[in-house]
Amino acid sequence: MRLDVIFVGNAIMDVLAPVSDGFLSTHAVDKGGMNLIDEDRAVYLTENLPTHEMQAGGSAANSAYGLSSLGGRAGFVGQVRDDKLGTFFAEDMQDGAVTFQGKIAEEGPATARSIILVTPDTARSMNTFLGSSIALGPQHITADLNADVLYLEGYLFDAPDGPALFEKAAEVARMNNSKIAVSLSDSWCVERHFDALSQYIKDHVDILFCNVEEMTALAGGISPAELAPWLACLSELVLTKGSDGACIYSNGEVADVPAMPTGTVQDTTGAGDLFAAGYLFGRVQEGYSLEQAGIVASKCAGEVICHFGARPQITLSSLL
Repeated sequence: MRLDVIFVGNAIMDVLAPVSDGFLSTHAVDKGGMNLIDEDRAVYLTENLPTHEMQAGGSAANSAYGLSSLGGRAGFVGQVRDDKLGTFFAEDMQDGAVTFQGKIAEEGPATARSIILVTPDTARSMNTFLGSSIALGPQHITADLNADVLYLEGYLFDAPDGPALFEKAAEVARMNNSKIAVSLSDSWCVERHFDALSQYIKDHVDILFCNVEEMTALAGGISPAELAPWLACLSELVLTKGSDGACIYSNGEVADVPAMPTGTVQDTTGAGDLFAAGYLFGRVQEGYSLEQAGIVASKCAGEVICHFGARPQITLSSLL
């Protein structure tokens, strides 16, 4: 069956736990920071949490879940380990009606996790172990990844075989007559891989998702003159601007979309992921204009920023 969008990215289990400031002190966690940790530290923290909830995460996985919640046909490719968290990850995606097309490795590092510790003042202390997720490579991109759009998370360029994975994706997309969509993910990621990533975008990408900081790292800014070379090689450029909404460019057409929070903004985690989900849902449907796709995207992002966590708390199709 041909899917609407297949999302490729790091498979990271989100482990969310309410804790006291004393817990942070006892276990030497920097409050409000984002720390990369090793496997021993990840297992230690997980085992010592007083209570927690888990959900399959990572940028592309969040987008896949969002598109499915809108009623789209979504797939996800990522790697987990054959352990408790890896099994839960695959099952959680499937429970969200996302086709899990990744790999459950029998050996190697444990399943990746982001342990998010939330203190009573709502400060979030993130401890991330990339684990099995960074073993994703070109061998995971197979000819049966058949969809209207093949979406790649920019963070993957940091993986050891990331550039090769991107090239294989372009090959499979050509074979299956799929569009290539890329999210730049992080301005530092753009800076680290500027030459290779820039060339890949020019040669292969149809739809590019980025925020102002990421586009500035890529183009030097967001003025018409700085964007012009990129608009010439892209079918669609989706530029998100936080509380200023988004600007979408497609073959000479421009759509400005306002931010559309559904309430008081509490946590912007996942906003870009859900914006991408909503936009791609609109673009693969018949009869949606560029602006209408942008409005769906803004509504989806507007829902997820009004509560903690990167998952919607409603069925997103209700926003339609």
